[in-house]
Amino acid sequence: MMRLPRFRYLAPSSLAEAAAALADLGPTASVLAGGTDLFPNMKRRQQTPGTVIGLRGIAALRARTFDPARGIVIGALTRLSAIEHDREIAAAWPALARAASLVATPPLRNMGTLGGNLCLDTRCSYYDQSHEWRASIGYCMKKEGDVCWVAPSSPRCWAVSSSDTAPVLCALGAEVTLASVAGERRIPASELFADDGIAHLTRRPDEILTEIHVPAPAAGERSVYVKLRRRGSFDFPVLGVAVRAVLGAGDTVESARIFVGGAGSRPQEARAAAELLTGRVLDDKTIREAAGLIAHIAKPMQNTDFSLSWRKSVASAYAARALRELVAGDRAAPDPEAS
Repeated sequence: MMRLPRFRYLAPSSLAEAAAALADLGPTASVLAGGTDLFPNMKRRQQTPGTVIGLRGIAALRARTFDPARGIVIGALTRLSAIEHDREIAAAWPALARAASLVATPPLRNMGTLGGNLCLDTRCSYYDQSHEWRASIGYCMKKEGDVCWVAPSSPRCWAVSSSDTAPVLCALGAEVTLASVAGERRIPASELFADDGIAHLTRRPDEILTEIHVPAPAAGERSVYVKLRRRGSFDFPVLGVAVRAVLGAGDTVESARIFVGGAGSRPQEARAAAELLTGRVLDDKTIREAAGLIAHIAKPMQNTDFSLSWRKSVASAYAARALRELVAGDRAAPDPEAS
């Protein structure tokens, strides 16, 4: 049995109190939302904070404010299960509701939070192992070692982003609020992530992610998310494709944003594919062309589940599936992996 290391636990009752504690303790402390990622990492000694700052006592971080004209503000501690079952979210931003529903298992979605899923640690076949296993290979660059075993000659870590909600929120044009004792700053969700397996977030060590702002959908807007994983009941994504598009007269694409998850250290924007779709009808030819461009940016490495060659070949098929679901809209068949 893996046990947690010793740590001090703080339970602030306000955001100001939590921010002050984090500013005082610095990188030696970690904030705790649902704990579904942090605690397993601590058991494997991947993260060993001296102090854990629990946020569960801060009620404001669980608030949701819906305005049909402006969108929704979601507190970072909102449970994934609450997003999964929220009818307003499902109606306005179906991709977000689906992404939340595809994270892990029902018990974990009842614990895990939206903010926690956004800040999910990057993963790798060489990193997500027991402490003894990692010690046997001399550790890796992400923790205690000097070599990235995915690409031994590389000067950087290639651990992969495995958040389901991150590519969706990037595609929807969402923003996040980060708070510290110095004040608040609000940035696009896409700017929260950095292309580095170790320093994968731009959030400073003294900042707490507090809110997610999702703009109201435009007239004719549709959004979808499809996920590839070995076991449809609970695994992390090996590939995730999030598409948001506005369809006009004759189902012509007026604008689009596409992000790919699970294939890099951050959600990757398929800008060329979105530009190709703009002004065109989503017929079979257009879907094939766009799917090829989406797959082109999904350049997986040997750092997660499935063989490398198969993951490369399947990317185009899953991208095409996402675009076909976008065309079908409410007529789309339920995703078999959501069951």
